[in-house]
Amino acid sequence: MTSTYLMTIIMLPLLALMTVVGIYTLIPRDVKGQKYSISRRRFLIGFWPFFVSAFLVYILVQSQSSIVNMLGIKVDADYTGYLLMIEGDLVSHFQGFATPVLTYLNGFVYLMIFSFLMIFTFVILIYTHNLKALEEFTIAFIIIYLTAFPFYIFVPVTVTGHALPNVVPLLYDLSPIIDQGVRVVDPFLDNDFPSLHAALSVMALMVVVFRTNLHRYKVFAAVSTAAILFSTVYLGIHWIIDLVAGAVLALVSYYFAVKYREVIFRKLNRILVVLEVRLGIRDLIYCTGCSKEISVIPHIGCVECPCCGEKMDYHPLTFV
Repeated sequence: MTSTYLMTIIMLPLLALMTVVGIYTLIPRDVKGQKYSISRRRFLIGFWPFFVSAFLVYILVQSQSSIVNMLGIKVDADYTGYLLMIEGDLVSHFQGFATPVLTYLNGFVYLMIFSFLMIFTFVILIYTHNLKALEEFTIAFIIIYLTAFPFYIFVPVTVTGHALPNVVPLLYDLSPIIDQGVRVVDPFLDNDFPSLHAALSVMALMVVVFRTNLHRYKVFAAVSTAAILFSTVYLGIHWIIDLVAGAVLALVSYYFAVKYREVIFRKLNRILVVLEVRLGIRDLIYCTGCSKEISVIPHIGCVECPCCGEKMDYHPLTFV
């Protein structure tokens, strides 16, 4: 069991280190200079709905093999031939200049830079108190995973490195640890269409570009997304059609996230308020009008001070 998840065990401290470096290099100095008086408790209260919802969907997709076996789903179809008919061996040209150094570099991009882009986008949106963008990112993230999941079960497409004779599965040949780690979530290496790497990275790029003012991180996200897309075909994993489908999925999910964010989180907050009332979860804040300390339900949204009647928009992650 330990050896199966060794890749994850190795990646976690590296991602933590990259996140620390990212905070010091990618967040503007003027933003870091702003002081926000948010307690650890308030941060946990505000962040847990985002983390839990995204994590549960992630675990759902990672448990694909177990779910398929439990439900007894048998899919004999293989749609790889259709992609081969449409684009042929176009992706083989991306390995025409392959070198060991380039292969290791793209392996790092595919595994680490992609993971960092997802994690650090969450971090930077919270750090900058960009609640709307954080909500949109979370919604789009969930839509992408839930949309891709049925395709991976019912529309299997084999990776190019195992489907084309002139394409080498460079990523899986790098190390047995990588091969075992990937097979935990994709046992038969046929979860190609649509590409989650393309969908998630393009979606994250759109959120960063259109919903933030973080110019340095915009450049990083753009360069990283381009490198991630290139790595997926260079390493013998995805077809061009996978990337196109992933990009389309990113556009659609981002559109729905922006358009329906208010409706979705209005309903979600109602559920959270009921849970917080039943569990007795409260937060203490100071009124912006009379400076009196008042007790509030964390996800109530609008708070009225019982002392002076001051009305305040409140969210644990943005109220200071």
